[in-house]
Amino acid sequence: MKIFVFNILWIILGVASLNSLLAHQSPKSWEHVEEILGAKGAVQPGEVFKIAQPRSDLNVTRGTLRVAPTLALTSWMAFKEVEGGGVVVHGDLCLREEEVNPVISRLMQGGIETTALHNHISSEQPRVMFLHFWGHGEAKPLAETLRAALELAGGIQSPPKPLGETLDQEELERILGQKGKLAAGVVQFGIPRPFPIRMHGIILPPAMGMATAINFQPTAAGAATTGDFVLREEELAPVLETLRAHHIEITAVHNHMLNDDPRMVFVHFWGEGKPGELARGLRAALDTLTTAPRAEATGVGR
Repeated sequence: MKIFVFNILWIILGVASLNSLLAHQSPKSWEHVEEILGAKGAVQPGEVFKIAQPRSDLNVTRGTLRVAPTLALTSWMAFKEVEGGGVVVHGDLCLREEEVNPVISRLMQGGIETTALHNHISSEQPRVMFLHFWGHGEAKPLAETLRAALELAGGIQSPPKPLGETLDQEELERILGQKGKLAAGVVQFGIPRPFPIRMHGIILPPAMGMATAINFQPTAAGAATTGDFVLREEELAPVLETLRAHHIEITAVHNHMLNDDPRMVFVHFWGEGKPGELARGLRAALDTLTTAPRAEATGVGR
């Protein structure tokens, strides 16, 4: 009888272990999140599910240049399962000024906190702001809250139309030492930092905004570039000095997160001119970092 009970216990434990292993190995289905948000997303490295929503409804100019939605006007949200149950969601929303406070209030109602609010570019018309957020809980109510916030900020967006002009993507890749991707005519690069970055104790993979973003849009004079460097505090001064030495404007220096470890600083920039010259200035700034970037395609550009 003892042997029989012992064997039964082993079978129960074996089944439980197998179920746990299968649950760990099986990728989470995010279809319900896509249905709620009314937009398709993609699973990215680090088991991150990400949805990007370029604001194709906005007509934003900087000087004579119309800013492409995929250059600098994208809302995005990235979900990740966490130990102990539930998910975290992190991202930022591209907003007109009059949309900011209604969106903050709606996010608060759903338990999503605002972690930063600021500009990313400068001298644009009309003014656009970026609201960074963080939520922790069950995927369904978090997605419902984000959908309600998006409805206050242009609604679910149609994919932007590709630009007529093109850039030499291979030249940019060669100079930056990275693989890029084309998004509606804009060449995007996402360059991860090769060390763990945590928020509220949870590691955020590069696809959750922890990769330096560099984007290029073709223009009549060559190209416009913008994006943001993800920096340790001690890296800030060398990057600023290098960007200015290459005549690239600094448009913002700020946080995106709260309770982050290590403390990270985000530097947004803007440049216009010959694509190769812009890329060489940005590469020089990348080369000042205390830990070298990984030379591989990531597909995590914002």
